[in-house]
Amino acid sequence: MKSSRTRSQLGRPRAFDADRALDRALTIFWRNGYEGASLPALTKAMGINRPSLYAAFGNKEALFRKALERYDTGPAGYTYKAIRKPTAREVVEALLEGIVALLTRPQNPGGCLMVQGALACGEKAKRVRRELASRRAGGVAALRRRFQRAIDEGDLPPNADASVLARFVATVMHGLAVQAASGANRKELLRVKDMFLRMWPPA
Repeated sequence: MKSSRTRSQLGRPRAFDADRALDRALTIFWRNGYEGASLPALTKAMGINRPSLYAAFGNKEALFRKALERYDTGPAGYTYKAIRKPTAREVVEALLEGIVALLTRPQNPGGCLMVQGALACGEKAKRVRRELASRRAGGVAALRRRFQRAIDEGDLPPNADASVLARFVATVMHGLAVQAASGANRKELLRVKDMFLRMWPPA
């Protein structure tokens, strides 16, 4: 009876850890972009075969969308804390410090998934490009609303343009991601942050 139970236990498949598999898929997408992340690379990293990937997550595009959600609430979650800072300057400082930390953390792949996830994507990945563009636009819109509130409250000059400021901040953040992917270190990125803050309009 004992040997029978042992054989049964040995034959039982290990429990599938979907969260862990998704974290590994996120790393592959982050490092290689959407099209650069091949299914063999994804299944190997996730420790599952292709049918299991489809059963658990759907197709590659659906897996990428789930990885984006994981990225948004995990590594990039600093943005939600930053937007709630009491002044516009503190919002920007927290955003820039947050992205520098994200880009220079040794365990993270280089660059920013939102920026490089769809780089070099062909026609087949146009839905992925649209998804990333929509998410980036949503981030700019959230900044615009926050800066407009700062103007209304007197925290920014009355002649400040909330839309331009929001796009300006987003452009600098994306530029930092590109610089980090090209080899810029933490000290160099923080110097860019400091220079940007010196240019920030006073109240």
